Amino acid sequence: MTTGNVPPTPYSSLLTQRLKPLVVLLGPTAVGKSQVAILLAKALGTVVLTADSRQVYRDMDIGTDKPKLSERQGVPHRLIDLVQPDQPFNVGMYRRYALAEIDRLHGGGLVPLLVGGTGLYIRALLRGLWEGPQADWSFRARLLDEAHLKGATHLHDTLALIDPELADRLHPHDLVKIIRALEVHHLLGRPLSEMHRAHAFSEASFSPLLIGLTREREALYRRIEARVDEQLAKGLVQETQQLLAKGYGRHLGSMKGLGYRQMAGYLAGDYEYEDAVQRLKRDTRRFAKRQMTWFRKEPDIIWLTISESESPEQVVARILDHVGRFLSQLSTCLGLDFPTSMTAVMTASAEGRSSICSVGHA
Repeated sequence: MTTGNVPPTPYSSLLTQRLKPLVVLLGPTAVGKSQVAILLAKALGTVVLTADSRQVYRDMDIGTDKPKLSERQGVPHRLIDLVQPDQPFNVGMYRRYALAEIDRLHGGGLVPLLVGGTGLYIRALLRGLWEGPQADWSFRARLLDEAHLKGATHLHDTLALIDPELADRLHPHDLVKIIRALEVHHLLGRPLSEMHRAHAFSEASFSPLLIGLTREREALYRRIEARVDEQLAKGLVQETQQLLAKGYGRHLGSMKGLGYRQMAGYLAGDYEYEDAVQRLKRDTRRFAKRQMTWFRKEPDIIWLTISESESPEQVVARILDHVGRFLSQLSTCLGLDFPTSMTAVMTASAEGRSSICSVGHA
């Protein structure tokens, strides 16, 4: 199927532009999303749209596990390397970038593949974004003073009293989100989690298919341990040194992310190298647990548990069964024919992969 300059794909532009299908691949860190996503994108003839709040920063590669160009197998990855580590970035900015990319792909007859572990980014994209009240800078300053005087976890303890649901999802040191939640309660008299539910994120304009990847807990923890060891072998300490040398201080939100926070502490002499490594492994396990807590509360996710003996290709085959049924159902709504087998989809997709970068930028 070809239309003008649009690369050949198995999808009707009527399907992509009217019903706006969106395949979402989510799950905790180290579960294996990246490799599966590349194979899935190749099978569908599409690109990877990243939903990762840390991969938006340039020069932060090892600590954020960005796939190298050589590892991407020719599949374009977008929504990464958007800003410098000292530039502000938030969920609203991400949503604007992502909507533009998705619109471009739909216009070219492609089904976007959104991949990541930042639940807030995915939720905001699928169900809209509640902007909330304007900042109260004097109130924020007072909270920061409290945190400095009473310790980093004091504000988290305060939040747990007024919004235990949200506090359970936030790291005790995530001052930016904690202060915003306390600020909203101060200004509106209601918990931020309650405001999110009341808003209902009703702006959804896509037909999404959400696939969640998970593993048995001990298997996931072993993968986390191995990932940290691999990051260190690749030069995580050196990457952190380079960022600090460029003037990106430990106070920046980007430098408080997993890997950089622990290695910066080691480089500053706060603790020994072995302690930094154990802190990173421990904090990554806790982060994965918080991710799953968030995702388990999200509706309509089809969960696939990956066994240790299962290859990425086998995981992709299982996902393609769901994608095939999903696209077939959407096509039926429009009275369109659609291949009953994903083999036909993959064959047609292969014809379009050579020109896929012509839709948007690589």
